[in-house]
Amino acid sequence: MRTLQDALSRLSPKVLTGIRRGIEKEGLRVLPTGSLALTPHPLALGSALTHPYITTDYSESQIELITGAHQGVADCLQELASVHQFVYRTLQAQGDEMLWVSSMPCGLPTDETIPLARYGGSNVGRAKSIYRMGLGHRYGRRMQTISGIHYNWSLPGVGSDEYFALIRNFRRSAFVLLYLFGASPALCPCFVEGRQHNLQKLSPHALYLPHATSLRMGRLGYQSDAQASLAVSYNGLQGYAQSLHGALTQPYPAYEAIGLRNPGGDYNQLGTSLLQIENEFYGTIRPKRTVRSGERPLHALRERGVEYVEVRLMDLDPFEPLGITERTMRLLDVFLLHCLLADSPPDSPEEIAEIQHNQQLTAERGREPGLVLHRKGQAVAFQDWAAEILHTCTPVAQALDAAHASQDYTAALGYAHQLLATPGQTSSARVLKQMEQQHGNSFQEFALYQSHQVRNTALAWPWTPQQQARWDAQAAQSLAEQAAIEAADTLPFEAWRQRYMAVEGLSV
Repeated sequence: MRTLQDALSRLSPKVLTGIRRGIEKEGLRVLPTGSLALTPHPLALGSALTHPYITTDYSESQIELITGAHQGVADCLQELASVHQFVYRTLQAQGDEMLWVSSMPCGLPTDETIPLARYGGSNVGRAKSIYRMGLGHRYGRRMQTISGIHYNWSLPGVGSDEYFALIRNFRRSAFVLLYLFGASPALCPCFVEGRQHNLQKLSPHALYLPHATSLRMGRLGYQSDAQASLAVSYNGLQGYAQSLHGALTQPYPAYEAIGLRNPGGDYNQLGTSLLQIENEFYGTIRPKRTVRSGERPLHALRERGVEYVEVRLMDLDPFEPLGITERTMRLLDVFLLHCLLADSPPDSPEEIAEIQHNQQLTAERGREPGLVLHRKGQAVAFQDWAAEILHTCTPVAQALDAAHASQDYTAALGYAHQLLATPGQTSSARVLKQMEQQHGNSFQEFALYQSHQVRNTALAWPWTPQQQARWDAQAAQSLAEQAAIEAADTLPFEAWRQRYMAVEGLSV
């Protein structure tokens, strides 16, 4: 069994400064009143199909902002700021829409009125929209309007086995991140209309749980009874790939009942298996590999191995203009490097059930005094376990600081210790406090106020005509690339769909 210190000692400063991280940040477009904007994705932002930095997620109303992979934390945030500035200025010019800064959605219309994202008339564009139609049939459109931040992370020289070791450790200890950075303890009653839930009424305009950290990551968020039946192994690439392969290829009765097409011939979904495509599989962290044109993600993973991991449990921070801070990113770097280097025994079905239990408890009751989690069949105090994890991260933070000639990583870890000791300082507690003190316990009024504040902040940042011209050119180029893809299509869509969904495309 290797020790963390041994593993750290083998990493040179060059490797440690070679960490690459990128951000994908989702956010709903809303009207100045806080209602969901039902307008199409603005043409001035470019093509959602081909733009490298600006796309849509589930809904036409849900923008996703993307950075490249950066070795510098500040560089990554600076790029994210530039994307924000272009988007906010474009929205202002076209009617004063803005981005909703909370992970839990704004006031939503009826489920069927939430617009699906559109990507043009190409086969690949149509497939992306049909996939979203399928998600709506399977889980409801409201659930898909939840937004978050994905943190993509890699370290030079790391192979698939090591990334899966990281993933196992991350899943074991991710409850700490839910406590530290969860920022969705309340929501608009419209989100759960017609659904069973265990939330308490805070006011006519908010439901909540008093000690919740991240309702987004709890039972009301990205959860699926169908996917709960998946026994996905994280003990290596082969087992993981086999788990997903079955879910992608075996018919699932409930989804067969929905049917591939409706009586009018329009598509209901891309396929009738448990997962339409790989992206439908929910999780707090995913192994990833950049795909080639027309390639299935599972094929890419099997052929070329894991390239990076995608952390998926981060809520938007409604108090921060970019939804995330440098300090948070540095803490994530420490946490992920610790998960990579610490001993990581294989997981088991019993441990996977414990992980799910601990995630839901922390999401719904993470700030509750005396909270108890499960570890290896034994009860363990949340505070004790979380403090133990943060303590073991100390040498990792010190090594990163030594490589960067800074104190930033140690300071970020110190802040995490402070939040653990003072639950009232966490974002989730601050949301509830501000709702109570300034907004009559209305979730909608709180998030609307914060959205206006963030919009005004972003619009006040310096912006040059040269920056505007560069982003305008990028938008125009993306539209030209979409047109070229549409012009190059030769196959009828059904033939293209069958080829893309074929079992052969998942194997090496």
